[in-house]
This record gives sequence, structure tokens and C-alpha cells, in this order.
Amino acid sequence: MKKISILGSTGSVGKQTLDVVRANKDKFEVVAISANSSVDLLLEQIKEFRPKYVAVYDEVSCMKLKSMIPSDINIEVLSGMEGLKAISSLDEIDVLLTAIVGMIGLLPTLCAIRNGKDIALANKETLVCAGSLVMNEAKKYNVNILPVDSEHSAIFQCLNGEKNKEIEKIILTASGGPFRGKKKQDLLHITKNEALKHPNWSMGRKISIDSSTLMNKGLEVIEAKWLFGVDYNDIDVVVHPQSIIHSMVQFIDSSVMAQLGCPDMRLPIQYALTYPDRSVNDFERLDLAKLATLTFENPDLDTFPCLKLAYDTLKMGGTYSAALNSANEVLVSEFLEDKIGFYDIPYYIEKTLEAHNSIENPTLEEILEVDKWSRNFVKNSIG
Repeated sequence: MKKISILGSTGSVGKQTLDVVRANKDKFEVVAISANSSVDLLLEQIKEFRPKYVAVYDEVSCMKLKSMIPSDINIEVLSGMEGLKAISSLDEIDVLLTAIVGMIGLLPTLCAIRNGKDIALANKETLVCAGSLVMNEAKKYNVNILPVDSEHSAIFQCLNGEKNKEIEKIILTASGGPFRGKKKQDLLHITKNEALKHPNWSMGRKISIDSSTLMNKGLEVIEAKWLFGVDYNDIDVVVHPQSIIHSMVQFIDSSVMAQLGCPDMRLPIQYALTYPDRSVNDFERLDLAKLATLTFENPDLDTFPCLKLAYDTLKMGGTYSAALNSANEVLVSEFLEDKIGFYDIPYYIEKTLEAHNSIENPTLEEILEVDKWSRNFVKNSIG
């Protein structure tokens, strides 16, 4: 039985991870869970799964949770970043599933790696901001980085048994988000509620906005470089509205291998947790005859400039990707609070990159400083 710790158990991926655990009670034990501030749901999860540890990032919410836990439940309650790091490196866990959103996931992930824990990674920002550092640490401590994103899981599965040196191209698929087919003039005055309506996937608010701008795909391009050791020139993005082919790998002999499945995040989550094995489940099966048609098109980089900006940061190297990520986090938050418009997101990201003094081969401390600088730059820029 694998013992797991879940960072972000109350978010979309975290909740679906617990669905996987429910369906595989003989395979997994939840040792620890965490949330930022959603203590009501966290309490429900504690009562059902009876973890030994829980971490709440927000200190006030942590105190609230402590007062809510029934006396018959024996659990250690931790708080803040130290709490997240503690439940990420527990001696008794085998796998850390990091479903937390944002730069906040970096330090706990590194802590887990340095304690020899395999990582089921759903936190994009960890590799976007510190890809070289994280992958070097994983190699040093002989740790598996198991991708949970459906696209990277698809590539990971396609490469099972293959040689990385025989990869010619990685092809990431994108649904196109809620605004596929629209032009810039159509999107000048769209609202957050329109941007949150993803056609195929059930995701958290931040990731849904990233999908609407195609920044989500840009972050995945950056991740793919580090996960699979390929050059950015060898990573393509193709829009596939049906979200059935989750990604593809083209090999040097011209073969293209694809992983297909219904759009259900539970599948890549389960594969990451059961790897190198597979497990029976009752997930919806794909009926290709019923589906009938799969279509593909190139992304519109004029309408969705965030994808191009992500490629630009890989081309420029250094800490540009970290600056891009932090700027995007702030801007998405501002957009969700109706403080800026849709196209203010790529506009201020570009301004941040223009102002950034990049650092080659940064240390962890330098990456954290870039994160702080980028957030402050954006906040000062938008007033």
C-alpha cells in the first residue's frame, strides 16, 4: 500500500485525487493533507480519510480548524510554509502529490525531493520557475517526477519503454479554451465569468483563466522542456477541441505515438500514483465510433499572445520564465477581482519581461528574489 501526502487536497486536482483513493482503498493510505484556508471541506476530508497530519497555510484558518476537530480524532495540525514542508517530507510517506496552485508549491516539493520522496506533480509553477534546479535535485536524490497534468502524463506514457534520444518532437494538445475561434476584437471586453467557462475540463479558477489566455499551454511547454529534456524548438502546440488526444510524441523514424482518453483528470492522477503499474477503475471508456471526428488546428498567437511569451522566455533562458510566472499569477488574481481587463494580462507580462534582469543558472534564493521582484513590479505598474 502506497502512503501519500496531498498538498492542496481541497482544490480541483486534490478532490479528484481523493476520488481515486476512494476507488482504490486497498492501494493507498492518505497520511497527510493540506489546504490554504478551506477548513470546512478540509474537516470533512479529515473525518473521512483520517490522516495523521494536516497543514493549513493560512494561520487564522489553521486556528479555526483546530477548534473544529472533534476530540475523538487524533491528528497533528500544522501551519504556514513550515507545515507544508513538514507534511511533504514525512518519513512514512512514499509519494507527495502536489496539487497546490502557484509558486507556493516550490519549497515543499524541493523539501520532499531532498528527503527521497517521489513527486506526483500537478503544480506547474515548480518546473516553470525552477526547472533546472528541481530536475537536478531529483536526479541527485534518485526521485521520480511523475507528471499529473493530462498532457505531460500522455507524453510520459508515450515514452514508456522508448529512448529520449529518439524523440524528434513533442506535440502538446490544447482544447483552445472557451474563446477558441475568437479574434482579439471579440475579447476586449470579456468578463471573468466568460473566461471561467472551460468547454471540456473541470478546473480551478486560476487554471481556468490560464486556459482562456493559453498561458496554461505556455506553462506546459516550459514544463515539458524540463520533464523530458527537449529543446523548446522541439515542442509544438496544436489545438484539439475534443480533448481526446492528450498529447503526442513524434520519433525520428516519423512515427507519432498518442495517448487517448476521455477528458477526466482522475486517469492521469491514478497513473501517477500507481506507476509503474496500472489499476482497474470504473472511469468512462472511450468510444471512438461514437465520437467519430477528431480535429486539429494551429493556435492563434495574435489573439492569444501569452503562449508566444512563454516560448520567448525559453528562448531567452535564465530567470525569464520565473518572472513570467509570477507576473501572470498576480495578473490573473487582479483579473478575477475585476481590477484589470483580459488583455492587460499579456500586456503587463511583456512589460515585466522587458524590465527583468535575468540570471543564468540561478540559485533557489535568486529564484525566490525574482519571484518577489516580478510581483512587486506588476503591482506597481498597474497601480
